[in-house]
Amino acid sequence: MRIGTDIIQITRIEKLINKYGDTFKKKYLLDEEIYRAKTIASLAGLWAAKEAIAKALGCGICSELTFQDIIISKNHRGAPYFILTSKAQKRHNIIDSSLSISHDGGFAIAVVAINTA
Repeated sequence: MRIGTDIIQITRIEKLINKYGDTFKKKYLLDEEIYRAKTIASLAGLWAAKEAIAKALGCGICSELTFQDIIISKNHRGAPYFILTSKAQKRHNIIDSSLSISHDGGFAIAVVAINTA
């Protein structure tokens, strides 16, 4: 099992969005993720989640695993989960995972546990 975590100050994401707008969002999020994220705190949580996933996989965000390779969604109960694009899944071979995202006190945090084959 591999574990990854990331924490980010929500105002950091807010400043980047104010400066670059949708260009910044589209650099790290897919259209459906942008649509679902209604607040800056939610956007920061998605950033933290993708960073935590990359850390758990041991590669970080790079050519081997881009922000666009990670797709974050919610199940019928509203709990977050992720999948990888088929290219990234072949490389990382995830067989099971769990993702938690939270935000409070000006910070967003994400923790992920991943089992690979």
